Amino acid sequence: MENQNQRNLILAVVLSALLLFGWDAGVRYFYPNAGKSKPVASASESPVASPSGAAKPTREGGLTSAADIAEEARDIKTILATPGRIAIAAPGLTGSLNPVGGVVDDLVTVRHTAALDPKSGPQRIFSPAGTPAQHYAQFGWLGAPGTVPGPQTVWTAPAGAKLTPQTPVTLSWTNPTGATFTLTYKIDADYMLTVEQGVTNAGTAPLTVEPVAQLNRTKKTAALDSFNVHAGPFGAFDEVVDFGTDYDDIAETGKITKDGRTDWVGFTDVYWMSTLIPEDKAPASADFRTPGRDIFLANLFYPEGTVAPGQTLKRTTGLFAGAKEMKVLDRYEADGIAKFSLAIDWGWFRWFERPLFMLLDALFRTVGNFGVAIILLTLIVRGIMFPIAQKQFASMAAMRAIQPKMKAIQDRYKDDKPKQQEEIMALYKKEGVNPLAGCLPIFLQIPVFFALYKVLILAVEMRHQPFALWIKDLSAPDPLHVLNLFGLLPFEVPGFLGIGVLAILLGVTMWLQFKLQPAQMDPIQQQVFAIMPWLMMFIMAPFAAGLLIYWITSNILTIAQQSYLYSKHPQLKEQAAKEAADAQRARERAKAK
Repeated sequence: MENQNQRNLILAVVLSALLLFGWDAGVRYFYPNAGKSKPVASASESPVASPSGAAKPTREGGLTSAADIAEEARDIKTILATPGRIAIAAPGLTGSLNPVGGVVDDLVTVRHTAALDPKSGPQRIFSPAGTPAQHYAQFGWLGAPGTVPGPQTVWTAPAGAKLTPQTPVTLSWTNPTGATFTLTYKIDADYMLTVEQGVTNAGTAPLTVEPVAQLNRTKKTAALDSFNVHAGPFGAFDEVVDFGTDYDDIAETGKITKDGRTDWVGFTDVYWMSTLIPEDKAPASADFRTPGRDIFLANLFYPEGTVAPGQTLKRTTGLFAGAKEMKVLDRYEADGIAKFSLAIDWGWFRWFERPLFMLLDALFRTVGNFGVAIILLTLIVRGIMFPIAQKQFASMAAMRAIQPKMKAIQDRYKDDKPKQQEEIMALYKKEGVNPLAGCLPIFLQIPVFFALYKVLILAVEMRHQPFALWIKDLSAPDPLHVLNLFGLLPFEVPGFLGIGVLAILLGVTMWLQFKLQPAQMDPIQQQVFAIMPWLMMFIMAPFAAGLLIYWITSNILTIAQQSYLYSKHPQLKEQAAKEAADAQRARERAKAK
């Protein structure tokens, strides 16, 4: 018996070590920059050597090479100083249009900064062609050479033109046969531009054209595409959102055509996206392509049309370029963009995750602090489950009460396991005991925990939200590590040893929670309970600070709840202690023999 226990203990320790170090390897793969501040482009920053090979993408995305970041800052400064650009100024986006090609290639968000430090400047969504962070949208036509404008066409803009929600901008170009092409840009208060492509044929012969729109971006700035959050090409086709294509798929085939009617198509990162939304009256097709060099295209094609002399053909396309704010996406969906709210990759459990976020957001708007809102959410969840916890304790008491009868059945049918199980089930039924009742509170907390995890990693509304003291971003891991004295010592702590204050609090509160429970009759189970808090401390350390705050608060409430319920059921703890003592004496007698 002793050897068996020792083997079990060794096995538990080995499995725990494998889980610990295997988890760290997984975290370093999926979160290569966890706990590291994202570099911010600065005009004065000098490039430094970067390791050979492509850098792993970060969870948020963006350039990862210091050389690329410095080059981007220089290029942006030079390109945006070019005369003739048309300014964009709206509550959600600012930037400029390039009259060469009529390209939307300079957009930054007003509501979101590039990094936690407000001095980092606004988050950039679009960047001109040729820059390291290249990402832009272009609208045009396919047709006979020389009859349609091309990528390098210089469009004519009205003097002093400026794109605002109140002032649309129309660019024009006339071909040699007398057909006039126009691009009319409008912008709203959030992240939506609409571009009307018009052709008026003032010539003498019919003109055949195919209106098209294109998104062009580099993979260099792509966010990490993980098993639970998609980043890459995506879209909605026949009102079904498709997250199934990634950059590697396009790179392998060169072109992927999407079947069905296109509702919208584009590229997504965790927090940002760019999408093209065709007008309803002209069904459009879409595909993804790559010309190589880590550049990817999302194309939208309208049906070909013939413009007779004196006639006009128009197509209007939406261009979303900005943050995936849930309320904004919901509003666009209500205005007719099919399944647009599902651009956020909630997954299968969105029926629970979205309401949880709405509750969390309502609490935040009430108290003004997302960390406090998470604590209040925990109180609400635990309050709802308190009656279930009471039933759990009642069930535990009943289970303890029938232990002698169960022991007698086990001894009587020790050589007949099927009969033993049958008699135990009959005993449960006779005594009105549900052996699974004690597990119910745990099972109910799992979806809440998972939903909060998804909210913290998906909701841009949680990004850079502070709590208190050193917790400046609830969507990021605890930035202070014990082993480098909270940043005072000049070395970076390895991932599996990056234990912060929140992780320690989680381990301590879980240990106290287990300590309040009665001693287990099974010594191996008791050893697992002793190891589990410290194992979870290591496992949870790299997770978002907001998730740890939820778990710590839940542990504290569980400790208070257990103390109260044990005070109401003192016989439960006394009986468990007696049984554990009896089991210990039995093991000692067995050893003595």
